[in-house]
Amino acid sequence: MNTPSHTHTIDSRDDANERARQSTMLSPRFYTTDFDAFDRISVEGMRSQWDAMMQEYEGDNNHDHFQRDEAFQDELSAAMSKWSPELRQELFDFFVSSLTSEFSGCILYNEIRKKIENPDIQQLMTYMARDESRHAGFINQSLRDFGLNIDLGELKRNKHYTYFKPKYIIYATYLSEKIGYARYITIYRQLERHPELRFHPIFRWFERWCNDEFRHGESFALIMRANPDLLRGMNLWLIRFFLLAVYATMYVRDHQRPILHNAMGLEATAYDYEVFRITNTITEQVFPIALDIDHPEFRSGLEHLLQIARAHEAAKDRGGLVGNLQRAWHAGRALVAFTRLYFVPVKTQAVLAEPRLRPTW
Repeated sequence: MNTPSHTHTIDSRDDANERARQSTMLSPRFYTTDFDAFDRISVEGMRSQWDAMMQEYEGDNNHDHFQRDEAFQDELSAAMSKWSPELRQELFDFFVSSLTSEFSGCILYNEIRKKIENPDIQQLMTYMARDESRHAGFINQSLRDFGLNIDLGELKRNKHYTYFKPKYIIYATYLSEKIGYARYITIYRQLERHPELRFHPIFRWFERWCNDEFRHGESFALIMRANPDLLRGMNLWLIRFFLLAVYATMYVRDHQRPILHNAMGLEATAYDYEVFRITNTITEQVFPIALDIDHPEFRSGLEHLLQIARAHEAAKDRGGLVGNLQRAWHAGRALVAFTRLYFVPVKTQAVLAEPRLRPTW
């Protein structure tokens, strides 16, 4: 049965801010890192491509994109009258999660920019923080329509921060930006084909929006190509871990919002595997391995992990001693399931000769 695993509704601004502050296995996190190590990163091996990319950032083709047009409010008013209570909740949860993720990047990139002197990385972080700030602000406007806007200053002060080594930041950011592109472009293309299913006007912005995400990923692809040690040896085991972590998190989280996807004419499992397919194709630009998303054990393993996540959420809702014991049990089951997924055979592939791609999906 496809039912959301979260049962706590977002009915007020306090609810929305509490959801944004949550730190769970599935919720977006805030990060800090080793700034001195970031200061030592070199892009000289990709200098010509890097400089061309910085010119693209400076050109800022989305400088006027994140503004509502005159039709926005009329479209929203007409659409929301048709929302079910369940769709309303899943949409709000999607907005809060997406905003927290965008704002997380904004904070991290700003902190790196302020604490390093490396002009190349500093310039990149300035542009990426600019983009993520726009994205977060645009989502917050849509939450404000319902009195649910997030206090970003309070969130920055009170959200838990997780330490990640610089190479973890590089792998995770590359993947999150590329899978973010794949997610948004898949939604955009679906609603482009079926505009009658577009139940919120924000989806009209997704094409140019996700091109920002694509470019962010390209930047980290160049960093990895300029530092090839990140792409070989024991680091391949780390790449494998981050690929699986990102895909598994997306699979579980998306199945918490079945009504949201169904409203767009998308079935969560089919949607996720389309996003995985696009992301696998894109990551050939840097990664010599890819998850075998068609392997029967991979597919059954993700489904098993989803069932464990639902059982864990039910135990959390139960609470008390019994609920806490059940949560610990299911957390152990999840670790075993993830480990089994980790050792499903992966595919090897030739890395693309050209380090830059274009968003052609």
